[in-house]
Amino acid sequence: MAAVGAYDRAMPSLRRLAGRDRPATVPVEAPLALLDVLRDGPAPLSGEGPSRAGAHRLRVAVVVPSFRRGSGGHATIATLVRGLEARGHQLALFLVDQQGRHPDDDVEHLFESFFGPVGAPVLKGLGSWRGADVVVATGWQTVPEVLALPDAGARAYLVQDHEPEFYPASAERLWAEWSYRQGLHCVCASPWLAEVVGDRYGASATAFDLGVDHATYKPLPTHRREDLVLFYARAVTARRAVPLGVLALAELHHRRPQVEIAVFGEAGDVAVPFPARQLGVMDPEALAHAYASATVGLCLSLTNPSLIPTEMMACGLPVVDLASDAMLATFGAPAGGRGPVLADPDPLALCDAMERLLDDLLERAARSRDGMRLVAQRTWASAAEQVEHGLRAALRAATCP
Repeated sequence: MAAVGAYDRAMPSLRRLAGRDRPATVPVEAPLALLDVLRDGPAPLSGEGPSRAGAHRLRVAVVVPSFRRGSGGHATIATLVRGLEARGHQLALFLVDQQGRHPDDDVEHLFESFFGPVGAPVLKGLGSWRGADVVVATGWQTVPEVLALPDAGARAYLVQDHEPEFYPASAERLWAEWSYRQGLHCVCASPWLAEVVGDRYGASATAFDLGVDHATYKPLPTHRREDLVLFYARAVTARRAVPLGVLALAELHHRRPQVEIAVFGEAGDVAVPFPARQLGVMDPEALAHAYASATVGLCLSLTNPSLIPTEMMACGLPVVDLASDAMLATFGAPAGGRGPVLADPDPLALCDAMERLLDDLLERAARSRDGMRLVAQRTWASAAEQVEHGLRAALRAATCP
């Protein structure tokens, strides 16, 4: 009994100690719309999909997740929206803010300030939903919301990457895999990605090629350095393998301390164990100037290729990237393999690839010339046409249960 009394006397102080550094709440991102869909099933389609597939002007609703400055995925969505609008279609954007990132934001103004103006309204939430010919999910978090929407002729899924690979073993990974099995026609940002969602998940899929803004990203009349490596170091995006790039550049600095290294892609400074210029998040014009001035560009893609290598190549910058399945499928065979230099995911192999380009002016010139040729046909107008083809495929395939 004495021991019990001592325990009871100690409990108030233990509770104070345990609660001293505890936050008021612990955030858990659980998509409640998923529960509704699992319980009730998807909303019936309107039955008008096939009849609308050949319509000249489509009403397209695009459901997007929370965003931040510098998000390449949202930048691509905004560019494709502009492209579809230029092709005569009526667009609307709906923000599903499951992360609670925009509670008081003017999301239309914020979206356009980050990603450029669009003709479409940018609406917070789905309270003003009035139906569409085709409604488009743009990330696994938005798929349950899209499945629950009524009065849609068809559903499609703009897939920019294999999202299960964004996560370790987790509920989010399971839900990302689940999203590809829900019957939405997938419009994928590379043939490799279309093959992945088709083969692994049985989804119907068409592909489009990420475009390049050739008015901005092009060779510029500026001096190209012979001793400057430019590194895309968006550390918040794990699939960009920034720690691997840091090790490769640390080895390069060890071998060649005279080579200047510049990093970009993060709003704050990136902690690196070598001297580096911190360029942060740059606007497109500043990026194009940096690409046109550097000797070698380093950008690592563990999953679907980033926009960055194509923009670098459009500016004539030789690129080093990883010999991943996606990069090999996208850039390995064309131009006799003379696009980006694809290296094994090993710091020394990446360093060797950069060194070869730094040493060999003729190789750099060949990579520069062939890289520009490789991406010359990649335009956003062409990408919007390919996406439109995917939306019409979704409409043709739609059936009303």
